[in-house]
Amino acid sequence: MVRTLNNMAELRASRFGRPSPRHGLKLLFWFANDYIVYKNDNQMVANYNPKEERFGFHYFMNRRECENDVCKRLLPYGDYPFYEVGNLHLPASDSMPEYVRKYNTGDIDTSNMDRLIISMRPDMTVDKVYVTQHEDLRSFDPVNTYCISRGLLMTIRGQSLEIFLKEAGYSTHEKNVIMYQGIAPMESGDTRNDMEGGFRAAPRAAPRVPPRAAPGFWESYCTIL
Repeated sequence: MVRTLNNMAELRASRFGRPSPRHGLKLLFWFANDYIVYKNDNQMVANYNPKEERFGFHYFMNRRECENDVCKRLLPYGDYPFYEVGNLHLPASDSMPEYVRKYNTGDIDTSNMDRLIISMRPDMTVDKVYVTQHEDLRSFDPVNTYCISRGLLMTIRGQSLEIFLKEAGYSTHEKNVIMYQGIAPMESGDTRNDMEGGFRAAPRAAPRVPPRAAPGFWESYCTIL
């Protein structure tokens, strides 16, 4: 089950995209104001085809994590393909507005943890809009994954960026508690920064389990980019 956020109060209570340097709220504002238009009884129609990979959009396989060749879903099954955007380490994201990219440090931290995922119909109508965040390099956090209602997107579209961020509770002075919940800097020599989401979890003590075989195909393939 993925909870739907229907208004600004619910978005603020979710704490998605907060605080600085996280970019999820700015990503959502850009999507509502620039990526879609409303046509035919307020249907959301994309200005660009996500298959063209503008702004860093790419196909999302709807996998949260994989273990023993079994992959869990992040989002409910749907009739249309999913596309993900928000990885500021991808070269194509340079075409996003400067206000979305401004505080990206390029390091392994929370400035690149947020993502927006859409399902797209063949006629370029957006079916569903989701927001989520990485919990480590390979997985998105299902607890902090939300569906954004059409009504909330229309509310966001009618605001200025400054007013929207204020009403959403965004603050550059708010303590970023997530930094103390398992996120650690990348060790020297780790080259995964540009491939896998922008930050990773701190090492955990290995459980006492018997040795296992080398990872299978899907276990290796399901890394979320």
